[in-house]
Amino acid sequence: MPEGTSTIRAIVRALEGEDALVEVEQGGCGRCHEEGGCGGQHLTQMFCSGPKTYRVINHVGAGIGDRVTIAVAAGSVRRTANLAYGVPLTATIIGAALGTSLNGDLGAILGATLALGLAVFYVRFRSQDRSGNFAERPYIVSRS
Repeated sequence: MPEGTSTIRAIVRALEGEDALVEVEQGGCGRCHEEGGCGGQHLTQMFCSGPKTYRVINHVGAGIGDRVTIAVAAGSVRRTANLAYGVPLTATIIGAALGTSLNGDLGAILGATLALGLAVFYVRFRSQDRSGNFAERPYIVSRS
């Protein structure tokens, strides 16, 4: 396993081709209290009341009900969060600023809305583009 890779424990709930749907035993990567942790566990506990289920690569052949260890590539969570939250937020602010300079408050509203819409399309495109990048996807490291 590459250096800096985070791991988390999970249970396999379903199989779909070479992928497994796993339910994590805790939210986030478990590094919330360590230096460099993103605090994602706190967010998942705050906003998600149900079980957290994710699709992961299953090259170890885990079966339904198996307890497994999932690895997440170093930096992939940060890159994904920056793409999903940072790009739309930045685009909205820039759109509002440009709109304000062109047509006051109405321009700000229109500029922010247009920029946010374009950012959402960009994020969707980039998400689909990277879906085949297996280095970024979580994968099962071992069965317990």
